[in-house]
Amino acid sequence: MTELSYLAATDIQSVGTPTLWVATIAGVLALLVLDFVVTRRPHEVSLREALGWSAFYIALPLAFGAWVWARFGSKQGMDYLTGYLVEKSLSVDNLFVFMLLLAAFTVPAVLAQRVLLYGIAGALVLRAIFIALGAAALQTLDFAFLLFAAILIVTAIKLLRDALSGHAQEVDINKMRSVRLLRRVMPVTHDYQGTRMLVRVDGRRALTPLALVVVAVLATDVVFAVDSVPAVYGITEDPYLVFATNAFALLGLRALYFVLHAALSRLVHLSYGLAIILAFIGVKLGLHWAHGIWPGVPEIPTALSLAVIVVVLVVVTLTSLRATRTRVRGGTEAAVIERR
Repeated sequence: MTELSYLAATDIQSVGTPTLWVATIAGVLALLVLDFVVTRRPHEVSLREALGWSAFYIALPLAFGAWVWARFGSKQGMDYLTGYLVEKSLSVDNLFVFMLLLAAFTVPAVLAQRVLLYGIAGALVLRAIFIALGAAALQTLDFAFLLFAAILIVTAIKLLRDALSGHAQEVDINKMRSVRLLRRVMPVTHDYQGTRMLVRVDGRRALTPLALVVVAVLATDVVFAVDSVPAVYGITEDPYLVFATNAFALLGLRALYFVLHAALSRLVHLSYGLAIILAFIGVKLGLHWAHGIWPGVPEIPTALSLAVIVVVLVVVTLTSLRATRTRVRGGTEAAVIERR
């Protein structure tokens, strides 16, 4: 039985009508434009401002989830909420990498949110491309679910290995391929020039460090897109819900970064939790593929997936806070500042 015929046999109701797709994409673009307007004047983001935007970007996807649940039923509502939680968890890991990159490039505080916004916009474009490719693969390739499962399990192993070795805590910009390529193509100024990424020095065009960090952030977006899209396809096969969960998880990252900036350095066990979640979803995808061929193979229900994800995230958060409690009590705030 092919994946397409399997989806038809299970009578999965697609949430995404053409009108809803247009409205959602228009809404996402409007929110991005709003964020660009907010960040047009470079400034340091206060905690109050970050909390306000974070509350908005949490309330919006939850309200949308309630609408999906009421309009299309509990199955689609549960799929959306579970997919959103998975994507939000992965986006926090995305934020941690952004934090390391901003520190490595010594990005001025007033430019941090502009870099984050470029990264989020790039991530949305890449996710849209990967979602379309994923949907096409699921409709034409019998082994697509198995391929996605392999990607997630390999990613989980890499996350675990990096966490154990401490490699995930390090960023050497001089070894980044994207940075080395740009430096070969064009000269780079030593200092930031506000929000400008291209300037003239002695009559020659030159890149600013802002251009380097934006390209580095976009390069990491590619890696995260490869991981996150198969992960949410492990929850739901509806491309619209996959896009919606990704969009809502990414849109609030700019504000969430400034809320969690200090807390991110304490989530020392997050990689372990994400490795468990990705491996679990990989197994779920593998069982789903096997069920399409051998109906006797059991599948993992979405409700159980949601419970597992919540438990794992709660446990790693508590263990992280406990593991770093001594450091905070000992007044090692300098370590946190140094990582910034």
